[in-house]
Amino acid sequence: MKNYKITIFSLLALFTLFSACEKPTPKANIDSITFPERAAGMTIYEVNIRQYTQEGTIKAFAEHLPRLKDLGVEMLWIMPVQPIGVEQRKGSLGSYYSIADYTSINPEFGTMQDFKALVKQAHDLDLVIILDWVPNHTAWDHPWITSHPEYYAKDSLGNITYEADWNDIALLNHTNEGVRQAMIEEMRFWITETDIDGFRCDHAAHEIPLYFWEEATAALDPIKDLFWLAEWDEPRLHTSFHASYSWELLHLTEHVAKGEKTAHDIDEFIQKDLARYGKNPFRMTITTNHDENSWAGTVFERYGEGHKAFATFIFTAYGFPMIYSGQEVGLDKRLLFFEKDTISWEDPKNLTPFYKRLVQLKKDNESLWNGGFGGTPKRINQDEWVYAFSREKNSNQVIGIINMSGAPQDFILTEPAISGSYEDVFTGQAFTLASDEQLALAPWQYLIFEKN
Repeated sequence: MKNYKITIFSLLALFTLFSACEKPTPKANIDSITFPERAAGMTIYEVNIRQYTQEGTIKAFAEHLPRLKDLGVEMLWIMPVQPIGVEQRKGSLGSYYSIADYTSINPEFGTMQDFKALVKQAHDLDLVIILDWVPNHTAWDHPWITSHPEYYAKDSLGNITYEADWNDIALLNHTNEGVRQAMIEEMRFWITETDIDGFRCDHAAHEIPLYFWEEATAALDPIKDLFWLAEWDEPRLHTSFHASYSWELLHLTEHVAKGEKTAHDIDEFIQKDLARYGKNPFRMTITTNHDENSWAGTVFERYGEGHKAFATFIFTAYGFPMIYSGQEVGLDKRLLFFEKDTISWEDPKNLTPFYKRLVQLKKDNESLWNGGFGGTPKRINQDEWVYAFSREKNSNQVIGIINMSGAPQDFILTEPAISGSYEDVFTGQAFTLASDEQLALAPWQYLIFEKN
């Protein structure tokens, strides 16, 4: 009887121990991961509501959420959805960035309830929503024009002013404390009322003192864990922002595609950028967005047949990559900015599998994660027109070889430690890398190797 009791006790103890070992991680621990770590492996996607569907509404766009979930993107940046000013409006529909009321929805896009439903549906799919915020200026028919003229910047004659040729907007004066407090309250509305997850901040440092963002994040971050993206390219923004624009890299890649700069310039930029920003900031990398597409041209106009090579570069070599509305299906027209101009989703070039693979590649490989969560790129060649790199993080390594020209090139490995046999993730083709052998590359060819 005594032995029997001991046996039962032992079995119970073993069962308890086994159960404890098998217990899954509590969901609370998963949810406790905050930004920026929460966005470590994310790709951001810019949403142009007006042009996204024939209807041009929030509700019509919401039908695309499952498709975007399947594409693999996890953070959706929604371009401004507020009412657009009528006074001095550009075109028949006006600019999204000429806002007449910060806390309402443009009736052309739908209702506030439509937007709330969109955010909830996105959250149900584990997608993050950040709203485009325009703190720099308002429309001329915004109520502040009459109720608080002291909120605005004035010229030498005391007239409210604007900048450049943007005569559809009135410039705000953020040295005025009232402006800053009012703006923060307008931002608070979207967090508390619609449950958004952060902001993409337009012209984040143009005529806006950095202390505004210090005040804004101090006031708003305690409400909810938020992601902050600055449309600006300056290290000082990262005292308040998680991510910033790498404008210089965008224009550099365009010059390389045209043969005006080389892979050496790419490497020099990355080293300089790391020195200026450090490894931790998320540096958003793009080949297109709403401005570039409408005013500078499509990716096909600016990169030609090299558009996939440079997309591969921004997803794998350096940065926090972004896809613009329609880019994943080969958007081949400049979308009108002040008029309705619907995107076609037919994908005649069959680019969706390519972009889906890039997004998944980034998500699956820790070495490719954003900022300090990923590995620092190390160049492994010195060829003029080929940028090749290795990135490592913990036990994960990714090697990339990208011909940045429209001519055949020979790749020569300068890092013997990289030598070995690999398989390209896009084609499954086998390759051998050796420092004493040249690797012939076709025009614009890109190869990505994973090593775990």
